[in-house]
Amino acid sequence: MSAAESSKRLIAARTLSVETGRLAQQANGAVVVRYGDTMVLVTACASHQPTEKLNFIPLTVDYEEKLYAAGKIPGSFIRREGRPSEETIITSRFIDRCLRPLLSKEFNHETQIIATILSADKENNPDICALIGASSALAISDIPFSGPISAVRVGYIDDDLTLNPTLPQMEDSLFNVVVASTKQDIVMVEADAKEVSEDVVMQAIKFGHKANQEIIELQEELQKTCGKAKIEINHAEITPELSNHIADSFNGKLSEALSQTQKSQREQTLTALKAETTQKLADSFPEEEIMHAFDAQLRRAIREKILQTKQHVDGRQASEIRPISCEVGLLPRAHGSGLFSRGETQVLNITTLGSARQEQLLDGLGLAETKRFMHHYNFPPFSAGEVRRRGSPGRREIGHGALVERAIAPVLPSEEDFPYTIRLVSEVLSSNGSTSMASACSSSLSLMDTGVPIKAPVAGIAMGLITGDNGEYVMLTDIEGIEDAYGDMDFKVVGTSNGITALQLDIKLGGINFEILAEALKQARLARLKILDKIAQTISASRAELSPYAPRMHKITIDSSKIGSVIGPGGKTIKSIIEETKASIDVRNDGKIVIGSPNEEAAQKAIKMIEALTRDVCLGDTYTGKVTRLLNFGAMVEILPGKEGLIHISKLADHYVSKVEDVAKVGDEITVKVIEIDDLGRINLAHETVSDESSDLPDTRKIPSASKRRQQKRPDHRYGQRT
Repeated sequence: MSAAESSKRLIAARTLSVETGRLAQQANGAVVVRYGDTMVLVTACASHQPTEKLNFIPLTVDYEEKLYAAGKIPGSFIRREGRPSEETIITSRFIDRCLRPLLSKEFNHETQIIATILSADKENNPDICALIGASSALAISDIPFSGPISAVRVGYIDDDLTLNPTLPQMEDSLFNVVVASTKQDIVMVEADAKEVSEDVVMQAIKFGHKANQEIIELQEELQKTCGKAKIEINHAEITPELSNHIADSFNGKLSEALSQTQKSQREQTLTALKAETTQKLADSFPEEEIMHAFDAQLRRAIREKILQTKQHVDGRQASEIRPISCEVGLLPRAHGSGLFSRGETQVLNITTLGSARQEQLLDGLGLAETKRFMHHYNFPPFSAGEVRRRGSPGRREIGHGALVERAIAPVLPSEEDFPYTIRLVSEVLSSNGSTSMASACSSSLSLMDTGVPIKAPVAGIAMGLITGDNGEYVMLTDIEGIEDAYGDMDFKVVGTSNGITALQLDIKLGGINFEILAEALKQARLARLKILDKIAQTISASRAELSPYAPRMHKITIDSSKIGSVIGPGGKTIKSIIEETKASIDVRNDGKIVIGSPNEEAAQKAIKMIEALTRDVCLGDTYTGKVTRLLNFGAMVEILPGKEGLIHISKLADHYVSKVEDVAKVGDEITVKVIEIDDLGRINLAHETVSDESSDLPDTRKIPSASKRRQQKRPDHRYGQRT
């Protein structure tokens, strides 16, 4: 076993250490990153043999939460970690997006990064440690890598930028910005915010980039001490002869193909041109080389066209948005629906409201245990005109769903004001660029159509970038699919008219500078305001009433000491209320109860039953109760669930009653008034028709003592009847 090496730095008043040489020594590179008491083991491995030539980097990133890290046993039936949670998939995508631009496409060995959380202190988020560990493992390995890189989290607490705030501190932060960068440039930004201005976001990005430099130095120290020599890459060059043949084959046809404004027509023309070129050159060159050269020529042609014309591929001006249309109320039985179309991108969003009982349970390492708001994104194959096997949601679908969820969450009403569980589903019906941003727009339409009182509508736009050889570049607003595929940036910015609620930066370059980021944010804001204006023309505010098919939720508060009265022994009481009213009832430990039902009458009935269970009997109040049993001297009446009172025979009517049975039977409903509550809590009643004067009339039939009353109820087994 080789000796362990480590490097340390003090980051935000906590020690960050990166150690290698102790664990997982058969990996190409392995490190343990510790920050506070959070520890993450990160390994980097590459296959020994290269795979066949691919047009993408064969990288896989797996971020694995182990519940033992926080002293927890999994809640599943088999009591072991199962399929990855959405949070782990999102973190895996985050690490992948940071690393991919810095790995060479020429290195066609399967490469895998695995980050395993060994210890979680619930203060320091493991995701940042995992990214630093992934960069460190690659840096000291023999895998070619243009790093190292680092990432930090920036919060805004008490009007001040805060570096790597703890998980409890993040609850009070105005935003959550994660910045990943090299020594020179930004490689990734991801954020959610509470309507923050572009200027403040830029301050956070610069602050984070500066903080990253010290962590990059730490990794460079480790790399210098124990780094391995990098595997040499054989750069595949396209021969000039093949390039010339490809150029001759196009013969102006490529320009004609790219001028097609419809995605389907353009793709059909390019597919036919590719087939024609392959057939023409098949005898002289391998098909793989022809495909590679064709793709390179196509990429060059698209980029040159945009740089020369300062226009989109479809002829739009660089800052021009495709035509937009909005609709609401498409689905009659859904609680709310909204359709947003931008060019050939079309997304239908559906809102469903439920009770607090339908919150999502979380079985992870974070502080939250439930989630009341969910956004799910579906990308069926027909949306791209494809045929492929359907399965469970992929990483891309989960990632896009989470981005929109973070963007919408800041404008939702609090649970106190709107006691519902909210689920949004975005169904992508047609795709040609930035379906996630269309999902954000359709979500706003759907929520307002439902009647959810959101603070403000949200809209999103995707910004693109094409760079040239001499520092020139073109910033593109509202990129379509081909510009994303062959461009250098996909910068998604979401927000209200007041500010940003979420953003996500993906780049294909080694990094971009602050000036480009600032310009992109400024241009995105102008586009966002135009889209919000289109949304307002369709529906300007949330509807005043919910759909008749949505549940009506009511919140009441009872004395927490009386929760047992509502629940009943073994849950018997609450089950009977639910069975009788068909309403949902959620009881919380602080005494708050949420009652929900699509039927308002049923909800009110459930509320009255709960209030009756928890109500105190007050002197002078009137109640309608049921006669539960008859005695010689009166009748027992249940005026509230589980609470009985006695009507003496003299108080049963406003006239003389000879026998109790003459005016009352078991099961009769009778309206009574409380006339006395004695020191032992016993309740005496009078019929509502008995006046105060008549109730004071003497009656020779006295109430027997407690012992006598017990004897009256006790059966005499000798004669089979009561004495």
